[in-house]
Amino acid sequence: MPLDLDALRHVLYTAVLSDTLDAMGHRTQAMRPFVRPLDDALPLLGRARTGLYMPVYEVLPGENPYEVEIALVDDLKPGEVAVLACGGPTERIAPWGELLTTAARARGAAGCVTDGLVRDVRHIRQASFPVFAGGIAPLDSKGRGKMVAMDCTVECAGVQVRPGDLVMGDADGVVVVPKEIAEAVVEAALAKIGGENHTREELAKGARLAEVFAKYGVL
Repeated sequence: MPLDLDALRHVLYTAVLSDTLDAMGHRTQAMRPFVRPLDDALPLLGRARTGLYMPVYEVLPGENPYEVEIALVDDLKPGEVAVLACGGPTERIAPWGELLTTAARARGAAGCVTDGLVRDVRHIRQASFPVFAGGIAPLDSKGRGKMVAMDCTVECAGVQVRPGDLVMGDADGVVVVPKEIAEAVVEAALAKIGGENHTREELAKGARLAEVFAKYGVL
């Protein structure tokens, strides 16, 4: 049965997904901590659509430097996340801004994650569109970097991401769940959330941490 990502976005969180992945032996699924949300209050959950960037230092005559980038954004489907790998941290490649946000939002996309830079931050926040990025700068990517491939395996902020992988971002960071195990990870994460809720309730009533941990095995 397909995962209900809209509902899960308000239940899951990256820490519990990371813990669940750790328990399953997948310990390198959290992106490096320099990738941060533009708005801590907007969680992101969706299926990855990937773009690979490379640095450039000129625009060739007659070239459209945005060609592959435009193709990816125009093809985004509801619930998909643009994951743009720029070899970050970087000081010069800024692949995302207001107009791409507007186009992606109109197509029902779930957000954008990049280890590159973003600009037009005020407008993106006003649009309430989840964006996670490696930094902020006013730079245009033209003549600095361009997308050279889409829908391929990439490495973004230290994590391998493939098209269709489950991507979640919140105030703690970004976690990638391999698509082959996504349903099993979500099921186990939801069970862990139940244990955490019971633990929190008993701790709030004054129970000793050691006793509650012995009972639920959750910390």
